[in-house]
Amino acid sequence: MVGMSRPEMTASTSFTHMRVALAHHWMVSMRGGEKVLEQICQVLPGAPIYTLVAEPEKLSPILRGHPMHTSWLQRIPGGVRNYKKLLPLFPAAVSALSVEEPVDFVISSDASVIKGLAIPSGVPHLCYCYSPPRYLWDLQKDYAESAEAGGPLGRAVFNCVAPYVREFDRRAAGRVTHFVAISEFVRQRIKTAYGREAEVIYPPVALDEFIVTEKEPEDFYLVVSQLVPYKRIDLAVEAFNRMKRRLVVIGEGSERARLEKMAGPTVTFLGPQPLPVLRDHFQRCRALIFPGVEDFGITPLEAQASGRPVIAYRMGGALETVRENSTGVFFDAQTAENLIEAAERLEQMKFNPAECRGNAERFAPGHFRANFATCLVKSLQIKGRAEK
Repeated sequence: MVGMSRPEMTASTSFTHMRVALAHHWMVSMRGGEKVLEQICQVLPGAPIYTLVAEPEKLSPILRGHPMHTSWLQRIPGGVRNYKKLLPLFPAAVSALSVEEPVDFVISSDASVIKGLAIPSGVPHLCYCYSPPRYLWDLQKDYAESAEAGGPLGRAVFNCVAPYVREFDRRAAGRVTHFVAISEFVRQRIKTAYGREAEVIYPPVALDEFIVTEKEPEDFYLVVSQLVPYKRIDLAVEAFNRMKRRLVVIGEGSERARLEKMAGPTVTFLGPQPLPVLRDHFQRCRALIFPGVEDFGITPLEAQASGRPVIAYRMGGALETVRENSTGVFFDAQTAENLIEAAERLEQMKFNPAECRGNAERFAPGHFRANFATCLVKSLQIKGRAEK
């Protein structure tokens, strides 16, 4: 790799002279992964992006400003809208998504199997991994039983193809040069699933979208989440039914109808809401309820950026983003009883909004860009030394 391993390279190095290709699993909305990719694009402006399917009109101007290459799934009628149902085709579609132009480096931003795209021999590949895909590894049974699997026929197909897609993912991981995980929790999952080591760079949180107010919190708790089984929103609904305390749930998903049916009069479902409504509820809530196991979890940091504490299950990424008895409290078992006890404990405590905000500031986008650039420089230098 000519010119890429100069000793004077630092984290402030401009990468505009590099020929870089980016890859991202799919680009159909601006969720957490796409917001991370947006920050990577600011470090590597102009780099082409390879993805399974894309809806450019739903992406930010920064992402739309990059050349975009989609797989042949894009041309299947309804493929963009129903891409998740095309899982059996993912390996073939990813394998055919070939980086053919001359490149010095490939960076994948992956929560699925895009890491398996075809790249020129000898080109280093850094994978920023949100998680080994849970539907292929530790949550395969949960996914098969969820509404997303598409009924009995969908479950049968999924159970048939999952081992094949998982093996494709495992082989693709073996060809990655360098893994970067979004959390220590994911670093361990990468080691378990792929037998690979990874360093950790925490993803960015759009802190400027949330502000701390001087107002006292109102008497309600908040859930902001996809309403799918592994999020365990049922625990929050059951706990607040029993406490007869107000709970506001913002989000949509396959579990919504079931959760609304079990909810009592103190639990309100608002469905998906725009940023101004989210910001308002974060500012006014007593605390955010976070009862699932997440690889990282953005919403606890959005709550803390708004000056509010978090009640979280003691596992997963929350252990890295919430400071116990300082910016939130934990409960030790996924039961309504444990969540109730944590809520009662929180109500006896006083939390400093400025301290909550200060903890969230550790995850500012500027920190992410600097850390990612440092990692990229280090990877290039290691590769350069290996080639000598």
